[in-house]
Amino acid sequence: MPYLLRPATLADAPAVTGLLNEIDLLEIGRPETDLHTVEADLKHPDRDPERDTWLAFDGDRLVVHGLLWDESGGERIDIDHYVLPDRQEAGLLVLGAMETRALEKARENGSGRAVVHLHLNAAPTLDTALLRDRGWSVVRRYHVLRRPLDRARDLPPAAPAGVRLRPCAGEADRIRVHGLYQASFAEHFDFQPRGYEQWLHDVDAAGLDWSLVWIAATADHGDAGFLMARDDRAATGWIRSIGVLREARGRGLAGLLLRHAFAAFAARGRDTVGLGVDTANPTGAPGLYARHGMVLHYAVDTWEVVLR
Repeated sequence: MPYLLRPATLADAPAVTGLLNEIDLLEIGRPETDLHTVEADLKHPDRDPERDTWLAFDGDRLVVHGLLWDESGGERIDIDHYVLPDRQEAGLLVLGAMETRALEKARENGSGRAVVHLHLNAAPTLDTALLRDRGWSVVRRYHVLRRPLDRARDLPPAAPAGVRLRPCAGEADRIRVHGLYQASFAEHFDFQPRGYEQWLHDVDAAGLDWSLVWIAATADHGDAGFLMARDDRAATGWIRSIGVLREARGRGLAGLLLRHAFAAFAARGRDTVGLGVDTANPTGAPGLYARHGMVLHYAVDTWEVVLR
């Protein structure tokens, strides 16, 4: 029986969430995908659902989901691909369609090639032999870390002399966090510069609890670091990003922000907090997180292919 392939709509979000959680159970042992996250991906204004999303059905059963997006405006194209382990043929159909669209999109951007990135669990449901046969290879590894929380032990830290933490209280602070994000992540692998409005969509600003976003300022550098956290995941509190300007590093700002977030989540009754980190992060972030009690939950590989 042939598979039915079609684009996704926002109405498909519950079915996609169910598929992703089925895959979560196989890859990491528990479901960690929330409906609002899928909805945010499907309704992002920079994506064309008709051309940049894919669903594959075996009868009435959803077995593959694919999503493509373009943050670079050039040759770099990103995709997500989710397939049930016993439906590799359908996964390959969607993968081929995504590769075709990625090259088309890069050419629309004026590039002669597409450099496509796909993030997969280190032990994915997708048969990675299929990727290697098509010229894909692993170019980076990320770790998803987590840490238990204790309301009695995880208390708000005292800021050292000359350092002040404040919550992101309004539009001016949001603009400042955007600037700090762009500056502190500029040297990181896979970073793509984003304008303010684009960035707001990327972080799903309308659904973000901005009281879980903090700015660290120093007497000599002014606003120098930030942390963005989310408390809308069922499985865990989540630290989305943490950054410190190069000139202010080495003064404990990242650790202070991290401990502040731990305390905030513990006070809300969360028992676990998680985050993701590039294992080759040039700022030494993996060591920082290890020193603060964060341990490996699972690993994610970035796969890359160059299409012409």
